[in-house]
This record gives sequence, C-alpha cells and structure tokens, in this order.
Amino acid sequence: MYSKTFIPYRGYYSSPFSRWQGSLQSEHPVELVASTAKKWLATKKFDPKMFDYLVLGKTVTMLHTFYSYAWVAALVGNPDIPGVTISQACTTSATVVNQAALGVECGLFSNVLCLMTDRVSNGPHLIWPNPQGQGGQVIIENWVLDNFNFDPWGKQPMIQTAENVAKLTKGGVTKEECDAVTLKRYEQYADGLANDRAFQKRYMFPVEFKKGKKEVGIMEEDEGITPTTKEGLAGLKPIIPGGVLTFGSQTHPADGNCAVIVTTKQKAQELSADPKVEVQVLSYGYARAPKALMGMAPVPAAKMALEKAGLSIKDIKVHKSHNPFATNDIYFAREFELDVMAMNNYGSSMVYGHPQGPTVGRVIIEMIEELVLLGGGYGMYAGCAAGDTAAALIVKVTC
Repeated sequence: MYSKTFIPYRGYYSSPFSRWQGSLQSEHPVELVASTAKKWLATKKFDPKMFDYLVLGKTVTMLHTFYSYAWVAALVGNPDIPGVTISQACTTSATVVNQAALGVECGLFSNVLCLMTDRVSNGPHLIWPNPQGQGGQVIIENWVLDNFNFDPWGKQPMIQTAENVAKLTKGGVTKEECDAVTLKRYEQYADGLANDRAFQKRYMFPVEFKKGKKEVGIMEEDEGITPTTKEGLAGLKPIIPGGVLTFGSQTHPADGNCAVIVTTKQKAQELSADPKVEVQVLSYGYARAPKALMGMAPVPAAKMALEKAGLSIKDIKVHKSHNPFATNDIYFAREFELDVMAMNNYGSSMVYGHPQGPTVGRVIIEMIEELVLLGGGYGMYAGCAAGDTAAALIVKVTC
C-alpha cells in the first residue's frame, strides 16, 4: 500500500500517562502537547520549522480548541505551518499517522509532525440550546461520561458492547479467562518497568505540570497504575450481572500526549537516532462492525491492512492492540488463531490507561521499539473505537 513513507527511529515520544483526576487534570491538552513537543524537539536538536505540515489528533473538546492545529503549531515554534485536526475516538492516532502517510506517499508534503493529545479528566459539561424544551430548558451533556455510557446509534454503553462480543466469541468467554488475560497484561507492563524502566525510557519523555501557582512538577513515569493480583481479580464481581468483565478487566480514562514524525525515506535517515534502523509504514486498514459489537471491528480492519501490505497473519512478529476490555484481545486472538498471551508485550492501554487521542500513538511507538529489540520484522496494531469502528496499522522495521 505504501512504499515511500517512513518514521525516523526515535523520531517519536510518548509522555507518561496519568490516571484521570491525577497530576495532569488541570493542564490544557493543546498547551501541554505543544510545550512537551517543543522541549522534546529541542533535546533532539530538531528545528520545528523543518516540518511542512502538522496533523493534530484530539478528541475531547476544550477551551479554544476550535483553533487546535493552528494554535499548537504556533506554540511548538512553527507559526506558518498548515495542518488539520483529526478526531476518531480511540483510533485517532492510527488515523493521524495514516493521514500523514497519505500525504507523504503522494508527494503532497514531505515531513509531517503528528501530535496526539487529550485530557479526559475534567471533561467539559456542555449546555445545548433547546428552544422547544419546557420553558426553554437546556439539554445538558457531560462530554466524557455521557458518551462512554451511551452510543446514540447502538443505544448501549461501551462495556455492554464488549459483553455482546464475549457471547459471540468462538468457544465462549469466561470471567476467569478475562482475569487471566488481565493479569498477563499487568505482567507484560511490569516487563517494561524492569531494569529501572529500561524499555519505557527508550521512548518516554517527561511532562511538566503545574503543582500550584508557582511550583512546577515533572512526571517521568505513569501515574495511577492499579496493583493487580490473581486473587484480587477473582474477588471482583462482573459490572453487568451475568457478564464476564469487572472493573479490573477494563481500561481507565487517562491524560497524556505523544508525537510521531512521518516523512520520506531520506529524511527519516537524516533524523534517525540510528541510521541502520529503518521504520517503514506499510499499510492501514479500517472497518465497522455490526451495531453494538465494537470489539469485533479490529478483525476486519487487520485483515484489510494485511491484504494491502501483501502479508499474512503469520508474517507479523509483534501484535499490539488497544484493549479497553479483555474480551477484545480474546476475540481477536481466537479469530486469527493467535496466542492471546503473546500479544501486547511491555504494555497496553488496558494497564496504562486511555487518554483517547494519544493512546494508540503510544501503542505504535512501543510496537516499533519491541521490533527493534527483536532485530526487526513486521508489527501490526489493531484496535477498536467508539461507534463500532476500528483501525489497523502495519509497520516494517529493518535493523
């Protein structure tokens, strides 16, 4: 599908993720990603003006985000750069990278700065005019919680869609299986913390936040990770009576940001932290599952990405997903006859949280770093998004 599009090795970062209502709860997501990216570019000695386009991924509306991409470009240090804002729920980052890849591939632009950010904490409380309401009474929406809990098309909360998929998974799904996958995901995340967080330090960049009117704090690692044990998971009851998912086997809202540079082969070599490492964007896939079956959508999206890349599932060395629920990984693995316990090494959104816009950006970055550790190969990300949709992205790493 793509032949001219590359990501410089280490031409990316992710901030740590903070559980919602944590240290980043008062930071404006556009200002935060701009200040973090500007500091990161400076450490790399990259001139912000080298980019000819900017793609911003963000989903939760905030004050002044009508101007998002233009505002963030100016704050980063390139006020003349044009761009666009993309919002596609959980698949935002994958679609941002694909949008940049499309432009590079056809020669529309050559060096794209992709920034992804969100603050799910303290989401907006919106008031919509309703002149026909009783006495003109307004319509009130809690942007985050109301949308998590109700899909206006599917008419169900997101967790119910996951339970729906569990019932249709080959061989069925039990609570015990969900607990086992969840525990494994925490063990894999712990691998990323080993040796003084050696794996995470390959890509993670600290973020500054306001601790008070004058004091500035620095967050260098994820905040709010829940300690998890087999016994603790076993003691949790399903959220929906008769279901298989508990509070332990699903992700949590979070705050954070990340960046990925998408560019030409020549420019990627110039910007690479190691010119011997080549990261090529190969293909993108998308899909929509039947109503209220969100967790099924990554399978057809992955099949599309594989077909576009001319690959089979057996060619993929590293599998990563956005797994808001344990059932997502179980369904995906059963459909492709994979070992569910071999997916998502070193971390996943189930554990470190789900800021929406930057979630998948971090997942893709971890996928690249794992491929480098393995000496190269193909990696595939696939994950669902609100509205029973999904996206998949395949990269090839050569060392």
